Amino acid sequence: MRITIIDHHTLFADSLALTLERDGFIVSSVELRDRDASPASVLAAGLRSAGRLVLLEQTLGRAGNGLRLIAPLTASGAAVVLLTESRDRFLWGEAVRQGAQDVLHKTCSLAQLITTARRVRDGLPLMAAEQRATLVVAALADREETRSIRGRLDRLTPGEKEVLGALMRGDQVRDIARARVVVEATVRSQVKSILAKLEMSSQLAAVGAAHRVAWQPPPS
Repeated sequence: MRITIIDHHTLFADSLALTLERDGFIVSSVELRDRDASPASVLAAGLRSAGRLVLLEQTLGRAGNGLRLIAPLTASGAAVVLLTESRDRFLWGEAVRQGAQDVLHKTCSLAQLITTARRVRDGLPLMAAEQRATLVVAALADREETRSIRGRLDRLTPGEKEVLGALMRGDQVRDIARARVVVEATVRSQVKSILAKLEMSSQLAAVGAAHRVAWQPPPS
């Protein structure tokens, strides 16, 4: 069976390839050291390698997020297993929703990776149906919450967005007031309005929600 490794950590990819080859697999690695590496070029190389199993890293350096490659690789007929340093069940669920057969944390053992390869070779499932369903439900719930938070952020006025951006940078109310040349009461009023519109109970929660959806304040 042919296996494709897409991982920007060369030492890890080479070590894994050697181990899998000793177990009788044919292994090829997609080169990611090129400065011009992009999601499209990495996908094209992955498809050319025609691996029945693709071990795909989530974070591909300059090539971006590996999650974007799961669906097209799966559509080609490959069994995709995502390798990630994250334990976020929402991310795992999104990977499964995109078509990944399994998700493995990068601290897993080589023995576990070899077992995974053998199960793909033998046509065995990698993840229980109940576990897959639970992860997908979690991912869908997270997507809905993300959509809701972004909608609430859109309700902020330009001034409130500027204040929220300052809070995300760690600025205090007095510092924001000084920078905007207004009294602190004005900023506190805006913070109160921000919390109401975002349906949050604290500045920390508002900042956390903004970071969660990767919201960017408008330029000053």
